[in-house]
Amino acid sequence: MTVARNQAAWPHLPYEDWADTCTTLHLWLQILGKIRLAGTPWVNHQWHVTLYLTSRGLTTSPIPHSGRTFQIDLDFINHRLRIEGSGGEVGGLELGPRSVADFHDRLLEELGKLGYPVEIHGTPNELPDPVPFAEDHDNASYDAEAVNRFWRVLTAADRVFKDFRGRFIGKSSPVHFFWGAMDLAVTRFSGARAPEHPGGIPHLPDWITREAYSHEVSSAGFWPGGPSHPHPIFYAYAYPEPNGYREASVRPEGAAWSEELKEFILPYEVVRSAEEPEAALMAFLQSTYDHAADLAGWERGALEWGPAGRPG
Repeated sequence: MTVARNQAAWPHLPYEDWADTCTTLHLWLQILGKIRLAGTPWVNHQWHVTLYLTSRGLTTSPIPHSGRTFQIDLDFINHRLRIEGSGGEVGGLELGPRSVADFHDRLLEELGKLGYPVEIHGTPNELPDPVPFAEDHDNASYDAEAVNRFWRVLTAADRVFKDFRGRFIGKSSPVHFFWGAMDLAVTRFSGARAPEHPGGIPHLPDWITREAYSHEVSSAGFWPGGPSHPHPIFYAYAYPEPNGYREASVRPEGAAWSEELKEFILPYEVVRSAEEPEAALMAFLQSTYDHAADLAGWERGALEWGPAGRPG
């Protein structure tokens, strides 16, 4: 793969260039996630609330509603939100500079017009000093080109994450997008129970965090950055953290333990500038998992494909 092709698949995404748009988009995605949460049956570890990548953006996937279903898709190519109902209903709105309050009100109004009224918890989660969606008139930025680049990064990461997930036969999450922290993630489970998580995530009930981490995990993902760490990164962590984990040597060069974030991080720019970005990212995913599983004593022979490899 040439450098030009690498850069097309893994575009430049400096956080400072789209910080305001990233904040606005994050809050919009929280609204979509809460709509999905309001209507979807519970799945362990809150897997029922996540969003998913599509060939054009992100989707809620079908949401049950009074014997029917609807879904909300975000198109980051034509920059439009589209609502489709199982009864043939279609609606939506344009994606552009629009306050969080306006997005919230217009989306819920549009759902009501189509016959899918929804009530959601109206305050953001996992953010310090959250402002209720209906009162947030300040965050209103939308840089369409930056949003498209963000989606393209998610799409590239999604391909590698799914390949990584396919190498594991134990319990694993889907590759999915968590709107609370705004990250694309995949998680492997050993099958063992974990000690009770201490919680403490801002504006997220501790019982939710404890259920999410009820079992031993090795998790990895992509995060575009935020005010506290204004750089896009890939990350990996284990819960509970086994002895010696943070001292482990992981690949590729440039990956390291972050005392600030309490996890291994690999700067997105290291992957983007690598001769083979997919191989660099896979090395990070595999090496961090190897250390987590070995140090915690996972029964790897029962959780991974054997020497013969995957079927076919």
